Amino acid sequence: MTISQRMPVLFIGHGSPMNAIEDNEFSRTWEELGRALPRPQAVLCISAHWETRGTGVTAMAQPKTIHDFYGFPRELNEKQYPAPGSSELVELVRQTVRSVEVLEDLNWGLDHGSWSVLCHMYPEATMPVVQLSLNRDLTLDQHYQLGQELTHLRDEGILIVGSGNMVHNLRMVTWAEAGYDWAIDYDAKLKDWITAGEHEKVVQYKQHGEPAALSVNSEEHYLPLLYALGAGGRSDPVTFYTEKVIMGAISMRCVKIG
Repeated sequence: MTISQRMPVLFIGHGSPMNAIEDNEFSRTWEELGRALPRPQAVLCISAHWETRGTGVTAMAQPKTIHDFYGFPRELNEKQYPAPGSSELVELVRQTVRSVEVLEDLNWGLDHGSWSVLCHMYPEATMPVVQLSLNRDLTLDQHYQLGQELTHLRDEGILIVGSGNMVHNLRMVTWAEAGYDWAIDYDAKLKDWITAGEHEKVVQYKQHGEPAALSVNSEEHYLPLLYALGAGGRSDPVTFYTEKVIMGAISMRCVKIG
């Protein structure tokens, strides 16, 4: 892989799959990020929507577009994002990660946690994209450590993208625009901790009482944040985008580190 400009790290609050085909404040922000960031060699995405036993990496030459949702319009279900894979990036990930064995996967593809965002950032779909799975056998500390191991990829021109939602509780979703007090409170605390480089507080969310328990109703949307923080480090500048809690219990906050 050609050495390029050191890349930042992103965490994207991806929200509804409908953001893939809608023109709204979230999709426009992702478009702007795609234009503003240095052009990467490839993208490594850690999505909330690929959970495994063991750690997998998509290793096919042409990942399929996975429509991992139900009840949405035909336009969304027909949306394709035919970005190529990257055998070079797969090998680089396998060489870089030492804490666990990374296994090549030929079955998954790109789920909506990846393509619903990347179709706005890189709409031409020529940017190589590889996904790394969420290994549910790992502890919170181990997820963060794995993210730390990935940081070296930034010097190879790889854009690391964690895609989930900092606050995500579908059981508590409402059609009202405003967020619940507990959701807004925990989202704000996360911003403060990330800004201060207090990553331990983000990792050990279970220590923060009911607001955190409600906000992280299930961990899969939260874990990609730990990868982004680990890969981003504590000393790089931090920028926040779309700082908003919607539908009561979904934080659309995005973070750029570096």
